Amino acid sequence: MPLSSIIIDVSTDENRVPDGISWKATDSNMENAQKAKAMMLSFWDGAEKTALRIDLWTKDMMVDEMADFFYQTMMTMADTYGRATNHKEMVGEMKQFAQDFYQKFREKQLKENKA
Repeated sequence: MPLSSIIIDVSTDENRVPDGISWKATDSNMENAQKAKAMMLSFWDGAEKTALRIDLWTKDMMVDEMADFFYQTMMTMADTYGRATNHKEMVGEMKQFAQDFYQKFREKQLKENKA
C-alpha cells in the first residue's frame, strides 16, 4: 500500500514563538519545502468524536494577512463540506458568513486607518 507523508517544520524563537513554518509533501512535485506564515491542521478523532487541531502563525503574520487566511480557509471549508455532503444551502450560508466576516474586517480596518 502506498504511503504519503507531509512534513511540517516549525522554527521558534527563544520564547517558543513560531518564527518560521515550512512544509513538504512526498507526493508533491516541488523539490524544496514551501514556506508559510500560518497553518491550521485538523484531525477528526472518530472514537472520541472530537476535532484535534494545531493552529500556528509566525510573529511576522500581519492582521490583514490573518483575515485573508481566515476568509480563504472558510471558503474552502465550505467547498469541502459541499463535496462531502452535497448540502448546497448550507454551503451557501457558510460562504455568506465568510463574505460577511471579510467585509466587516475591511470596514474595521478602514475605520482604524482613518483614526
